[in-house]
Amino acid sequence: MADPRAEYDFWLLDLDGTLVDVEWSYTREVFDRVGDRLGREFSDREADIIWSGLTGSRDHQLLEWGIDPTTFWEAFHEEEDPLVRAEQTYLHEDAAFVADLDVPVGLVTHCQEFLCEPVLDNVGIRDWFDSRLCCTHETGWKPDPDPVQQVMADLGVGYNGHQGVLAGDGANDVGAAWNAGIDAIHVERVGHDRRGRCVLGDYRVRSFDDLTASKPLFASGQSDR
Repeated sequence: MADPRAEYDFWLLDLDGTLVDVEWSYTREVFDRVGDRLGREFSDREADIIWSGLTGSRDHQLLEWGIDPTTFWEAFHEEEDPLVRAEQTYLHEDAAFVADLDVPVGLVTHCQEFLCEPVLDNVGIRDWFDSRLCCTHETGWKPDPDPVQQVMADLGVGYNGHQGVLAGDGANDVGAAWNAGIDAIHVERVGHDRRGRCVLGDYRVRSFDDLTASKPLFASGQSDR
């Protein structure tokens, strides 16, 4: 079986939860401080859901809990320290293959630029990417295809003769890939029990190391998108 890591003309990747993760103690401390600002405590489960995007749209989840998303994110970003976050971020060992990809590689992340840049420097992967995009309200948010297509344009790859893939740890990553007309790899870092649902992709793996032994879940042209 061909190695899917070698079958694509370009690769796009998510950052948090896909290539890197942060120590739980950092997440817990941030949600404690945000809770103090909002006058509402966040349980470990709630913090995990929002940090990891376990239920899909974080804004929709916040609204279900009666929390205004704009107010939450303003407090959240004010409580995040870029240098502390970078220091407590680690690189997943199985992500090392990205450094050896001999095709255009792009980063499409919801991590904001003021946090993303120190993280890339701390884990030493800035030079892995030929194009980077930190999503904003102006660019759109995954699963919107616009940020994916913008990075594709920056890389000079399109749909004529190019076969690309986006790898990420969430349903929004898979949706963004499929909405943009490219393949999706779902890396299930947290497990189905913790997520509470199963996320499909053209490939579904627990580690990038599993790609060499993984069969595509859908035949070409037959995915349930």
